Amino acid sequence: MGNIIPVVDKKEFLKSFLQQFELKRRECAWLLNYLMSDDELMERVHFVEQAAHSPKALIISAKGVDSIPFSFHKEKHITTDAEKAFHDIRLNQHEDIYIELHFNGAKQYPPYLVVLEDNPHIPENMELAAAFQREAELLLERSIRTFRKEQLLAEIDRALDHQNEAYFRILVEQLKMLDEQ
Repeated sequence: MGNIIPVVDKKEFLKSFLQQFELKRRECAWLLNYLMSDDELMERVHFVEQAAHSPKALIISAKGVDSIPFSFHKEKHITTDAEKAFHDIRLNQHEDIYIELHFNGAKQYPPYLVVLEDNPHIPENMELAAAFQREAELLLERSIRTFRKEQLLAEIDRALDHQNEAYFRILVEQLKMLDEQ
């Protein structure tokens, strides 16, 4: 989450959002207004994408978009009852609230982009993470092999400079073995 969005920015965004967009369910506007009325609650509000992955999420839609009007997610439980969401928020004011908003032009709406945060609860793509891990290991192996080869070549040069044929032969064998790996 790195960056902390000031409460004033979140409130300004919600005010302009509620003025500009009509929500599919009126209770959602009431819920957002309730959040705006309490600065301590607003400190715990995070506007994110894919909020359903978060421990506590409100997903709210404006008219004109093809998505469910409202859902409240808490751990593994989901409800479309805004009143239950309100009671949970009121009783658990110490918990962060992740809000996902669906409305036309969201990606081009500057006030929204100002408050939009990365969602730290989105699970990593395990296949991608494994591929990155394999690639990192291969790169490390290549780097170590290149470093070792450069060391051996420098030692071979020194053995030749000192006319140490026995040491030269040992180093050349090591270099051959390294190249075969």
